[in-house]
Amino acid sequence: METDYIKIFEGNFIIVQLVKTRLEDIGINPIIKDQNESGRLGGFVHDIPRIPEVFVHESEVKKAMQIVNNIRNATEA
Repeated sequence: METDYIKIFEGNFIIVQLVKTRLEDIGINPIIKDQNESGRLGGFVHDIPRIPEVFVHESEVKKAMQIVNNIRNATEA
């Protein structure tokens, strides 16, 4: 399946939510792929926990990666 969206981050739910909020603050609307939550809402449980992922449109990758790198630097310090 061909898509114009690129994965820019994956990590724990809290950091993914921080990335999402910061991206929205600068006008980027990310797509969050969270198979754990999708399965839970559908009544399924995964044997192996899945890591949430953040996707943005390919035209916004450069700007979005600046946010991701800033968050990584802040959380790894």
